[in-house]
Amino acid sequence: MSKLTDVPKRILIGRALRSDRLGETLLPKRIALPVFASDPLSSVAYAPGEVLLVLSIAGVSAYHFSPWIAVAVVVLMFTVVASYRQNVHAYPSGGGDYEVANTNLGPKSGLTVASALLVDYILTVAVSISAGIENLGSAIPFVVEHKVLCAIAVIVLLTMMNLRGVRESGKLFAIPTYVFVVGVFAMIAWGAFRGLVLDDTMRAPTADFHIEAEQQGLAGFALLFLLLRAFSSGCAALTGVEAISNGVPAFRKPKSKNAGTTLAMMGLLAVTMFCGIIGLAMATKVRMAEHPATDLLENGVAVGADYVQNPVISQVAEAVFGDGSFMFLLLAAATALVLFLAANTAYNGFPLLGSILAQDRYLPRQLHTRGDRLAFSNGIVLLAGAAGLLVWIYGADSTRLIQLYIVGVFVSFTLSQTGMVRHWNRHLATERDQAARRRMHRSRAINTFGAFFTGLVLIVVLVTKFTHGAWVALLGMVIFYATMSAIRKHYDRVSEEIAAPEGPSDDVVRPSRVHSVVLISKIHRPTLRALAYAKLMRSHTLEALSVNVDPAETKALQEEWNRRGIDVPLKVLDSPYREITRPVIEYVKNLRKESPRDAVSVIIPEYVVGHWYEQLLHNQSALRLKGRLLFTPGVMVTSVPYQLESSEVAKKRARKRQEWNAPGAVRRGPAEERPKEPSTPKG
Repeated sequence: MSKLTDVPKRILIGRALRSDRLGETLLPKRIALPVFASDPLSSVAYAPGEVLLVLSIAGVSAYHFSPWIAVAVVVLMFTVVASYRQNVHAYPSGGGDYEVANTNLGPKSGLTVASALLVDYILTVAVSISAGIENLGSAIPFVVEHKVLCAIAVIVLLTMMNLRGVRESGKLFAIPTYVFVVGVFAMIAWGAFRGLVLDDTMRAPTADFHIEAEQQGLAGFALLFLLLRAFSSGCAALTGVEAISNGVPAFRKPKSKNAGTTLAMMGLLAVTMFCGIIGLAMATKVRMAEHPATDLLENGVAVGADYVQNPVISQVAEAVFGDGSFMFLLLAAATALVLFLAANTAYNGFPLLGSILAQDRYLPRQLHTRGDRLAFSNGIVLLAGAAGLLVWIYGADSTRLIQLYIVGVFVSFTLSQTGMVRHWNRHLATERDQAARRRMHRSRAINTFGAFFTGLVLIVVLVTKFTHGAWVALLGMVIFYATMSAIRKHYDRVSEEIAAPEGPSDDVVRPSRVHSVVLISKIHRPTLRALAYAKLMRSHTLEALSVNVDPAETKALQEEWNRRGIDVPLKVLDSPYREITRPVIEYVKNLRKESPRDAVSVIIPEYVVGHWYEQLLHNQSALRLKGRLLFTPGVMVTSVPYQLESSEVAKKRARKRQEWNAPGAVRRGPAEERPKEPSTPKG
């Protein structure tokens, strides 16, 4: 690409970087926490709301179950964190769940985990950005009124940032994440102080609303099913826990120890914030409904379709800090920003996993290579396109998207922990040191419980959420699995076919003869140049070939051929249906049948124009012929280009563009390093 057309690209993504600029930036724990944990920490912004939304089906009376659901989520969180601490010590290379499953359970399990993770990364972007837009909309009405447009705009912005190769910079992630964490803890502390010490009455903006229960008086199995569904919705707080195990190489030494400590800190912060928000939601009487327009009643009247249901964290912040207060606006902005940054973690995970899968020949090789800015550009664009499509289809509604979300998370959790059990079994079979064996037994017990618990939750999620949208995530996983399997089979088949044999083969045997055929439509300069080139090749047989589409033109061609005395025999093929491609293909195939050991060289004269619109005005028969001849064994196709005047003008324009320097492209050194201009003697 010329420098002139390169300018917009450089403005958007920056100048290209050399391969040797690819370096590893090691992070301390205080920076690694916001970098890798922004996804699970930010999920507390929407997970409590999902619990209340499901419980609202049975009315406000079911809200008193929410603390017990929070306890179950906390137990699950600590189980998963403890399990992944074993992962980071056993697999410090950062392969993550895919490497664990692929190594210990086999390629099929690894591919299943990869499919789940790819779906999970796409949903991470869609859910986090949609939730961020909803939180930002609680302070800025315009945003929530144009949710889809704003969400897609944020996706485009994040895509541009990542195409520029923006790395997981400490300040970029640390400031908003820590502001969010401090803001949530300040809200919990101030709310607890007001309620317990000052005995203030804090009321959420929906405290006076009444919920019209969709199902009255649930009991027995129906109530259990509802509680399990609410629990599975609350499990959204666990999304992103695996990110730290994928990023172990980015930690400072000792890598595994620091990664394990960061995991524990993340788990402690996440469960504290989750429980605190649930508690404040109960204290301030937050009311949420799956269908707010009809199920939320104000003074006995449905609030209607114009009502905008703000997230739980926004309602709690308004009750604790006051509507429009500085802390309320700060927390709303920090929540939205940290959710956007949580989406950005998928921009690091998806392209990296895509590159690993491409290296293993499960995805197209284009996903393995880095772009100008040393980022996996193709993977970034693919992720953005898929997430943007989901946001558009689901109207940037985080509640609807979360129903798709949790399945892939727990598929990868369960298979990863099962793989870790196999890992410890394999090592225990050979380990003789008793201290090491005790550590392995303890780790295996943790991973066994983790596999059992996450597997149980996976079943609960599938049963309770399948009809609410989880089937879409499963369908996506099946599509990814089938596509990647087909791609691997294709690459394996191609690899087998083109492998160079050790002994003699037909590929290294020289053809007995070369039969050259020059395609002719009329006699002009491109034709004469192609004939001259063909003579230079010194083929055993050389002939010119034309197709009789118009008898008058063919007769004129033969007469001029004889008049000019061209010393190459001209053969004319009849074409009663005015086709050009088919007669040439059949003639070449017949040559191959008559002499299978001969090579046939087809030479096609072409002329080159300087503008794309000029190309549209010319017959594309040469292009079609080349495309068909590529599938004919033993046939070589050679194009002999003839540049027209317009192409020469285009070449001059390109040369001028190469000599033109974009602003800032030329950088001068210090004054003392510049060559001095020769002084002109004064007369």
